[in-house]
Amino acid sequence: MVYIQLSRAKTKGAGMGGVRKIILLSTIGLVLTAGAGLALFTLSAARGQDTPQTVDDVINKVLRERAQAPAPDSAKPPAAREAVVMGARIGEHQDRTRFVVELSEPIPMRTFTLNNPNRVVIDMPSVRWHLEGPPKPTGNGAVRSYRYGTFRPGNARFVIDLNGPVNVAEPMVLPPQNGSGYRVVFDLFPVTQAKFDANAGWPADLKAREQAVQMAALPKSPPVPQTRIKKAIIIDAGHGGPDSGTIGHDGTMEKDVVLAVAMKLRATLLTRGYTVYTTRDSDVIVPLTQRARIGRAYKADLFISIHADSNPDPNVSGLSVYTLSEKGSDREAAALAQKENAADAINGVDLSGDNSAVAPILIDLAQRDTMNKSSHFAEGALAELGAVTDILPRQPHRSAAFVVLKSPDMPSVLIELGYLSNSHDAAQMQLESWRARVARAIAAAVDRQFAPPLEAGASSPTP
Repeated sequence: MVYIQLSRAKTKGAGMGGVRKIILLSTIGLVLTAGAGLALFTLSAARGQDTPQTVDDVINKVLRERAQAPAPDSAKPPAAREAVVMGARIGEHQDRTRFVVELSEPIPMRTFTLNNPNRVVIDMPSVRWHLEGPPKPTGNGAVRSYRYGTFRPGNARFVIDLNGPVNVAEPMVLPPQNGSGYRVVFDLFPVTQAKFDANAGWPADLKAREQAVQMAALPKSPPVPQTRIKKAIIIDAGHGGPDSGTIGHDGTMEKDVVLAVAMKLRATLLTRGYTVYTTRDSDVIVPLTQRARIGRAYKADLFISIHADSNPDPNVSGLSVYTLSEKGSDREAAALAQKENAADAINGVDLSGDNSAVAPILIDLAQRDTMNKSSHFAEGALAELGAVTDILPRQPHRSAAFVVLKSPDMPSVLIELGYLSNSHDAAQMQLESWRARVARAIAAAVDRQFAPPLEAGASSPTP
């Protein structure tokens, strides 16, 4: 394997604080900024010199389009082209762990590290993902696991979970050869936790961008009239982007299942006259605190978060509904809440600006009515859903301290559709008919929640 030869040129300027930025040029070079140094890499082979042999159909199309494209009009800038991530590989060596990303196009990339827990983040512009069965690490090297996906519109990333602290060496880039794309090589060398902590942290520009994005996501003038007839419902599809959530034994990702059900529920509620908002309607990540904040900004009457569960015991199955409690209804419920609440930290979301003003009043008397309304909806939802799907046999109405349920003035529930670790639950979650039935049942529970109370002396109609 031929690596890129480099020549180093010294430059002056402020350091990047542990951030390494890679700019892959579309000609034959690559510029790498690391601290105050600038390294110029010259590719050892011209692009396209080797005849492609085993390139995937999608990548072939990308390369053919480039080869056949007419010369660009000097008066018009060339149209931007999304790169394709063709593969990812992990190599575990005695002194290092190697993480390799294969790309169809040169794109700007940067790496930075975050602690609590220890992670490496590879940040890049929007890409098309074409990874078929990416390899899983053995767990013996530095990489414990990794995820990838769209982080924000126009922004994608890999997030690498670490078994221990590492130093990310200056990346190497290999040119296309024998049908491969550009390969960016990240070597992870073990270091002390103190050294890792000293370099870990959000780059200042990304931190500012995240804060701006979160502020922009909130409605500037919530469309809520003084006297509102329609009830406003927030539907929160869990996880998204690089946070896949639970992954079933068949590869089914929680983020995909819950988004599909959320979109069906949204359509059903709209036909019934409700005002409906969603925290996400595509494969992007939304911070947990921002999800609840969106609901409160719209003065929602009900917040419904949709998830799918997992359990080490593959025989555990059935749907359940969670409401808020600072103390979990059982050990499993508490553990699930702890796992879900850690999603932001694990997936590279900046939490430093989050001040949990809600926490001191969670169990305040002002929230008692909200919690009662949440429990009332949970019981109604289980009654409706029990007619269309399997319900967790033991205590299906559960409680735990989920972050997304902590709004003091907005009734909120979290619905676990079932267990992706159970083959039967996972199979039925794939069925469009099942998703539609579940969406209709949840909508019926919403109708039940907001049905006008019966007049004195009236009786409910016979089913």
